[in-house]
Amino acid sequence: MPDYSFLEGVNDSKKVSEKKREELYEMITNEAISFGVGIVNQEEIDRINILNATKKAVTLAIESLNIKPEQILVDALTGIDTLGVPYTSIIKGDAKSYSIAAASIVAKVTRDRIMRQWDEVYPVYGFAKHKGYGTAAHMQAIREHGICSLHRKSFLTGMNIK
Repeated sequence: MPDYSFLEGVNDSKKVSEKKREELYEMITNEAISFGVGIVNQEEIDRINILNATKKAVTLAIESLNIKPEQILVDALTGIDTLGVPYTSIIKGDAKSYSIAAASIVAKVTRDRIMRQWDEVYPVYGFAKHKGYGTAAHMQAIREHGICSLHRKSFLTGMNIK
């Protein structure tokens, strides 16, 4: 975000309503000097684990920027390949840093939009509602219908699934 930017309501994405996140997403992406999103698919998450997948997503996001940043702020991650850009890890960064909070909103809205699209392909799972999180309704849908290609098998250990 530009130094002069301040969008009212930018906060940890978990503390912002879905409607407000969507509004802020549009403002953030329109006002940002540059932004990038890194996406790691479920097979890769199962293969390298969620922490390493998160680190990889950060690297992919940095690669997609059209401007190389001078410094990167991240929420509680260390050991990241930031492609030579110095970074600072901030515990609870999405609550302490405007930039990290804005990034959390962009990431959450991007994921939510993807999950709504997948809901059209796999409507029995309710992805549009729970966005892939392990809610009781989602777990029940998995028990009833088995897993689909989107499910992260490493997250379902111990479940009796088809």
